[in-house]
Amino acid sequence: MKLPYEAHTDIATNGWLSSIPNWLQPFAIIARLDRPIGWWLLLLPGWWAILAHPNEMIETAKLMSWFLGGAIIMRSAGCIINDLWDRDIDKQVARTAMRPLAAGTMSVRSAIIFLGIMLLIGFFILLQLPFKAWIMGLSSIPLIICYPLAKRVTKWPQVVLGLAFSWGVLLGAVSATNNWPSDAMFLVYAGTACWIIGYDTIYAIQDKEDDVKLGIGSAARSLGTNLSKGITALYLAAILLWSAGFWLQFGLGFWLFGIAGSALHLGWQIYKLSEINGKSALAVFRSNRDCGLILAAGLLLQALF
Repeated sequence: MKLPYEAHTDIATNGWLSSIPNWLQPFAIIARLDRPIGWWLLLLPGWWAILAHPNEMIETAKLMSWFLGGAIIMRSAGCIINDLWDRDIDKQVARTAMRPLAAGTMSVRSAIIFLGIMLLIGFFILLQLPFKAWIMGLSSIPLIICYPLAKRVTKWPQVVLGLAFSWGVLLGAVSATNNWPSDAMFLVYAGTACWIIGYDTIYAIQDKEDDVKLGIGSAARSLGTNLSKGITALYLAAILLWSAGFWLQFGLGFWLFGIAGSALHLGWQIYKLSEINGKSALAVFRSNRDCGLILAAGLLLQALF
């Protein structure tokens, strides 16, 4: 069975989403459960920090599992908040016009109730972490709430997203140690923010024409003809800051294999920028999961050996 959203690039049109009851589809769509790339990108920075502070194998695996659940839940909550803020804008953007609140397939009341459920589950997961992690986790809420507003007041909303999505580095470090993040982890956090700003700028290429019409700010618009140079600078800064942070944490080690692999992957993305368009931008954006997994693999080797 095909979904009523099939003409829309922002909604999946096949797979498991088409097999669930119609009344559940808007909830799955608003939470972006059909598109795991978002929670992968939210999860990976936390995993890096956990692997950078290895405990006993069982404890590390348990903590990584809690972060997996938390990433899925909090990414869903963030998407609901985003759609509540943007429901009027979404109606005017081709990629987002069939999102449940914009299309009227879900009421604002239902979205708020669903958000409350997601936040309660997220809070339960947070309680499984050490006390200092509670403070670190709750400290990210203002960034999560403010991100959808950033596009209305700044030409660089990706900066706010970068600060929010990279928070997992700090939360992971605190969760693994029950101590506040070290200078090394703040360097990794800064590098991760640069990486996120870069890849979300690539994602924003899809909406450039609509953003111009609506007067919405984005880094893709602000960089203009310097898009490739800007993303290159951001990715270079990410690699340098990651390298500095993990060097302080470990000295020489197996983590270098992860950095080298990630650098090659980001170099491939920069190469693809020469021919990028709305369709290919999404594929390049999604490939950042692989970049993050490569870095995680290097850190796993470091933790094991």
